[in-house]
Amino acid sequence: MTDVVLLLIGLLIGIFVISLGGGGGAIYLGVLTAFFHLAPAAAAATSVVTALPALLLGAFGYYRQKTINFRVGNQMMVAAIPAVVVGSLLSPFIPKVIYTWLIAVILVLLGVQIMVRALRHQQAPAAGKGSTLKAAGFGVLAGLMVGVAGLSGGGPIIAGLLIMGLDMMHAVSTSAYVLVGTSIVGAILHAFGGQVDWSAGGFLMVGALAGALIAPVMMRKLTASKAGQYVQPVMGLLIIVMGIKTVL
Repeated sequence: MTDVVLLLIGLLIGIFVISLGGGGGAIYLGVLTAFFHLAPAAAAATSVVTALPALLLGAFGYYRQKTINFRVGNQMMVAAIPAVVVGSLLSPFIPKVIYTWLIAVILVLLGVQIMVRALRHQQAPAAGKGSTLKAAGFGVLAGLMVGVAGLSGGGPIIAGLLIMGLDMMHAVSTSAYVLVGTSIVGAILHAFGGQVDWSAGGFLMVGALAGALIAPVMMRKLTASKAGQYVQPVMGLLIIVMGIKTVL
């Protein structure tokens, strides 16, 4: 019965996080600690490793739809990947409470900015040459989240892309692409640092893969419908909730 529940949870995670351009690291960690009471190192390793296949499949789906902005995505990834390595090296020395509160505050502020802009129907400046520094900054923040805590880093990536002017569909697609790179590095580092629990992670992985097949098609239909105008403010609210949940 537990295996069936994990498959269903994985399916929902795959649909939800790939639709929103995230890796679902926080959700994976919550499930692994609540259901299996894994130690932090094992939970982080299992979270990053089991989320990776769904991310790859979701990003490939967006690639086929030609909605990934590779220029901005590569700028973020170049900054994020070294930050993953640095974060993994620094993680034993960073007080968890300080890191947690810092991430929470940043995510809440980013979410508020997205909501205000969306509700005012204010267009963000198009991502041009001057956006390289912003892309690098958001990439570094996401990389540190992956390296230090085993989270996906999707919050600052998707928030940064929206703030930089990408529409929802391209932001989600590009975020999934960036997170593939950070998650590969994070999976390698955390797999060495903590034991991956395949008995728990395997079923989550299979369910998430099924969800990742559905998500790109669902997201394309949603953004093309009248409901698409509500996606960005909802995303801002979810990022705020993500920040608050970080410290709860």
